[in-house]
Amino acid sequence: MELLENLLWLCKIPSPSGEERNLADELAQRLAALPSASPPRRYGDSLVAPLTRGSGGPKILLVGQLDVANAGQRGEARTENNRALGAGAAEKSGLCLMLDLAERRPQVHADITLVFHARGACGFDASELRVVMKQDAELRGADFALVLRPTDNKLQLGSGGSTHATLAFAGRTGHSGLPGAGVNAIHKFARVLSQLAAFEPVPDVVDGLTWYEMMNATSAHGGRSGSVVPDHLEVNVHHTYGPSTSSHTSQERLMALVDRVGAVRFEELSRPAPPNRNHALIAALEQSGVQGVEARQTWSEVASFTTLGIPAANFGPGAERTMHALNEVTELSELARAQTILERWFAKMT
Repeated sequence: MELLENLLWLCKIPSPSGEERNLADELAQRLAALPSASPPRRYGDSLVAPLTRGSGGPKILLVGQLDVANAGQRGEARTENNRALGAGAAEKSGLCLMLDLAERRPQVHADITLVFHARGACGFDASELRVVMKQDAELRGADFALVLRPTDNKLQLGSGGSTHATLAFAGRTGHSGLPGAGVNAIHKFARVLSQLAAFEPVPDVVDGLTWYEMMNATSAHGGRSGSVVPDHLEVNVHHTYGPSTSSHTSQERLMALVDRVGAVRFEELSRPAPPNRNHALIAALEQSGVQGVEARQTWSEVASFTTLGIPAANFGPGAERTMHALNEVTELSELARAQTILERWFAKMT
């Protein structure tokens, strides 16, 4: 199939996070029918497809997530004005490139393995990539991993760290119309909210690339009824930060934010990753026609690979700002450009 046909085929098989099985089944059938170094291996709803072996070159993983975040997308995948639109049109553009390589099997001086994993939009703890890397010993010997995510064909290096914390504030119920009745848990949060509202992004420069530390309240739950002083409030705060900050420091900053007016429960801790800009394979990719180099502001699987001692980077043709949107977008010209960039990169592996 052509690139566009493959992308539309991938998008027309629904795969919201946690419901990737049908897509994994269909992909497994297609991959099994293609020539390869060895048969695909399956772990849950994830697939590992060895493409080339015995090259004597670097061992490279091309990694893509099967799922699309549940963001209320509507309408079938389609093309309009030389763009692919719809659920997965951006998120699955990397899968499209991987499937194209599996079908074409270009001559490459590298041992390439395709890794299609489930639950990539669910964060570090829930991603099935962790299971795949734990169970497949061959993958842990890789020299490099290229995570094919929407980046507008820019090379995104490193990974921002991410901490989700629940801030809990306790009060005492009482009638909200009586002076001095009860202790208002929501009002306890007021001082913390003012600090969050005043928080300005803090730059963190590593290898000439800039990350920004951010703190945002993203959800709140509390109260009982319209005339009852609330005795509880829970607020999710998302703290993102660059490679110079550790997850331990992130926890300390969130605890200092609450101080003694509330409690903190950490829900998700995802460590950052450095850019490794001087790595030979990253430098070669930077010289292969990418549309610029920048810091990966948000957390990505690059950090997971870094934890395993495998250098990694993010790259892909999808429009990054349309991820999770009503209509994801990939320009067809960018899809073809990404294919060319990968071919140039492979050609440098001698």
